Amino acid sequence: MTTPDTSASAPPRQLLLVTGLAGAGKSTALAVLEDLGWETIDNFPVRMLKRLVTMPDEARGPLAIGFDSRTRGFVPADIIALVKELSQRPDIALTFLFLDCAGGELERRFNETRRRHPMAAGRPVQEGIAAERELLEPLRRWAEVMIDTTAMTSNDLQTRMRELFAPVSDDAALTLTVSSFGFARGMPPLADLVFDMRFLDNPHWVPDLRDQTGQDAPVGEHIMRDPAFGEAFTQIRDLLLTLLPRYGAQGKPYVHIAFGCTGGRHRSVFTAERMAQALREAGFSPTVRHRNLGSRAADAIERERR
Repeated sequence: MTTPDTSASAPPRQLLLVTGLAGAGKSTALAVLEDLGWETIDNFPVRMLKRLVTMPDEARGPLAIGFDSRTRGFVPADIIALVKELSQRPDIALTFLFLDCAGGELERRFNETRRRHPMAAGRPVQEGIAAERELLEPLRRWAEVMIDTTAMTSNDLQTRMRELFAPVSDDAALTLTVSSFGFARGMPPLADLVFDMRFLDNPHWVPDLRDQTGQDAPVGEHIMRDPAFGEAFTQIRDLLLTLLPRYGAQGKPYVHIAFGCTGGRHRSVFTAERMAQALREAGFSPTVRHRNLGSRAADAIERERR
């Protein structure tokens, strides 16, 4: 008795190829994928990749393959040719992810961890990084998805991987984050929508309010007395209520809304708290995070720089 071939009707198997510069976060990315239910294999010999992905597999779950300059058979031209071939197969949905990072940050990471760069044997680490970057440049240009981890923490990269590769069901709820931050300490790298609240009167310059935060009632009362606050808040709320359902309809599982002010302790905190409450009243369930609520006042940083 012949077993019927159901491969034609089965959905294509998700195949994610993960590569990039050593130290850019490949191990972290693969660990997140494993947590998300992907089968992951790191440093798999490239010459065996075609045989692996075309083997009969009843489970046919999503598969992520990690490789880099240390992997046996690592020849970028051959890898690109293989990717082109596999992309033509109807039973495989292939995505190519490249993890990039600035050379100075990679050098700092290797010096901090005391790891040896794979292409720096007998020479300075910066030379190994430069050589690897040149070797991998064709793959970087070819990749469909590129994540630059230069300004990312490990948690930032984990969040980004979940945003891109977490399985999404038709009835999955939108995961919404509302945060505050201080421009004095840099932009949040993963925000989808950023609103600058520095047009509002700054409570920092009121001596009785300086040491309080946007979670304290006197600070909130001061901000709401600014004639610009009410109209701006209403317009931002209405914009979000227009956009969020459309993000959900497009299958975007995560949305991060960030409010910024100079130090991240007063105007942005108050606005984020008020906006989260408005979104809850509209039926959403946002998580609120205040990146710089416990930071020193911005003028203290400026004094140290002088």
